[in-house]
Amino acid sequence: MSASLRTRQHHLIQKLANSIEEIWQKNLDLEPYIIPEGLGYIEGHLEGEKLVIENCCYQTKQFRKLHLELAQVGNGLDILHCVMFPNPEYALPIFGADIVGGRGGAISAAIADLSPSNREKSLPANYQQSLASLKNVEFTHPRALPEWADIFSEFCLFVRPIGAEEEAAFLQRVEDFLTIHCQIANNIEPLTSETDVANAIAGQQYYCAKQQQNDKTRRVLEKSFGEEWADRYMTSMLFDSIV
Repeated sequence: MSASLRTRQHHLIQKLANSIEEIWQKNLDLEPYIIPEGLGYIEGHLEGEKLVIENCCYQTKQFRKLHLELAQVGNGLDILHCVMFPNPEYALPIFGADIVGGRGGAISAAIADLSPSNREKSLPANYQQSLASLKNVEFTHPRALPEWADIFSEFCLFVRPIGAEEEAAFLQRVEDFLTIHCQIANNIEPLTSETDVANAIAGQQYYCAKQQQNDKTRRVLEKSFGEEWADRYMTSMLFDSIV
């Protein structure tokens, strides 16, 4: 991904974007992913301010799509969005992380999770064991998940980090999630049961359907590019479920 936008964004977004790419490169055998036409780099306007979106994607044997999106609206809104969609032949959860930075350098929202991608909505036992062993971290301003968000695990971290110490704690926790995820993915065997694969596909479809209900994201895109473009971006770039 080009560093041009990243270097103008909030320092926590810069650090997390760099960490995500470093962990991917260290642990996974990355291959190029073909981004839908016209959606790699996007410019528009939102309420008189310039909107820039940059997308970077890879794929691996275990993951059908690794997506890192950076976005900026004028000088007042910085966004990082990351999702790792597993290939359905591998019984892996969906890693996701988002950061929203507002005016004055404050982070208004930071979330990270390894979300179940099966009908049972449960993490595999090896994930539960690894995540439960992580050191407990406390944040002064935890945030409540939206009503549609039944897709997240009990380990989901959703906070408004205050100050350098809490920002560092959030960064470390996301790095822990991502490292655990990549290490388990490297040692997992593919599914052999058609029923299990179908279960994984259904889990991803449910996850994407729920994420597409995020009205805040959709409204921003609709204001900038119109309803038709926003729907295409939500369904083909951000949360493209398996048919």
